[in-house]
Amino acid sequence: MPGGLRIGIDVGGTKIEGVAVDREGRERARRRIATPRGDYAASIAAIVDLVASLEGTAGGRGTVGFGIPGVVSPRTGRVKNANSTWLNGRPFDEDLAAALERPVRSANDANCLALSEAVDGAGAGAGIVLAVILGTGVGAGIAVGGQVVTGANALAGEWGHNPLPWPDPTEMPGPPCYCGKHGCIETWLSGPAMEGDHKRETGRSLPVPQIVAMAGAGDGAAAATLQRYLGRLARGLAHVVNVLDPDVVVVGGGLSAVAAIYDVVPQLLPNWVFGGEVETPIRPALHGDASGVRGAAWLWPP
Repeated sequence: MPGGLRIGIDVGGTKIEGVAVDREGRERARRRIATPRGDYAASIAAIVDLVASLEGTAGGRGTVGFGIPGVVSPRTGRVKNANSTWLNGRPFDEDLAAALERPVRSANDANCLALSEAVDGAGAGAGIVLAVILGTGVGAGIAVGGQVVTGANALAGEWGHNPLPWPDPTEMPGPPCYCGKHGCIETWLSGPAMEGDHKRETGRSLPVPQIVAMAGAGDGAAAATLQRYLGRLARGLAHVVNVLDPDVVVVGGGLSAVAAIYDVVPQLLPNWVFGGEVETPIRPALHGDASGVRGAAWLWPP
């Protein structure tokens, strides 16, 4: 590995981002492209081209790690549980390794976020880091002692596909989820979920940034939507605190930019955490949108 170059690829539902970092973690190249949605072969080809572009800019050949919105099954070696459903059932890492003509390492995208933030981000130095992704989908990753926890079934941290805790009658059975169940946390806390909740309540279809801006400007309906979202987020996180008791919660994904998360949710957590005492800080990902792709690069040691 000349110069210790590492390539990280973050395969998302709408974008694929790549970064090349050197041995010290300094960024040497970065590029983002649109995801060829629904097309598995085109996704492989796009990643191959992206790696070639990054290596051309960085001036070397590197290792490749990638994060996906799902996991590779320890039993079958194929992707499962991906909300980018065209990846499911495919030997994605094997096909990428063959196409790139080198070994690759893969992890769930939330695990990549957790690794990045535990190594040199908002969770650096913490014993247990819970990293949650609030974006097009919802997930979470766990890092303990600076190492990702995967689990026997590669499911550690699959927070988004548990039911929303302590639901009230209006939240039951909950919206349908692509996984085949109803009321998963993802159906309440993703960006599309907030937009859907606002439309159900008001009849208006608005994007998340506009809902949040209107709430800040005093719009009552938007403020109510945001407050429902924050309450559900607090319930969802309280459930994990009761089980895992992390030292820090790091938030990534597009909704991590919602400032009210860091002001309001810590105040709400004691309502649902056992004993009513909560010292767990909630912080935005230090590396922002870059954290997942940096974590993918960190799957290979320097």
